[in-house]
Amino acid sequence: HQNYPNPFNPVTQIRFEIPKQGNVNLKVYEVMGREVAELVNGELQPGVYEYEFNGTGLGSGVYFYKLNSGEFTETRRMVLVK
Repeated sequence: HQNYPNPFNPVTQIRFEIPKQGNVNLKVYEVMGREVAELVNGELQPGVYEYEFNGTGLGSGVYFYKLNSGEFTETRRMVLVK
């Protein structure tokens, strides 16, 4: 799912679904590719999850969050507006 709200200031929710148990990694990157946060890194059961990303301390701009789970990888764009 796309994060909401988007654009955000300074907090947004990232929601995703896991169809089967497995190792899940969810990270946030700035536009130049530098990692700014790791929200999830571990084994999750099947289900729907929602994590909060707090951009306090970061500058306005475009950020990306990347979800890896087994063979599935997806990257989405979000905008922090202060």
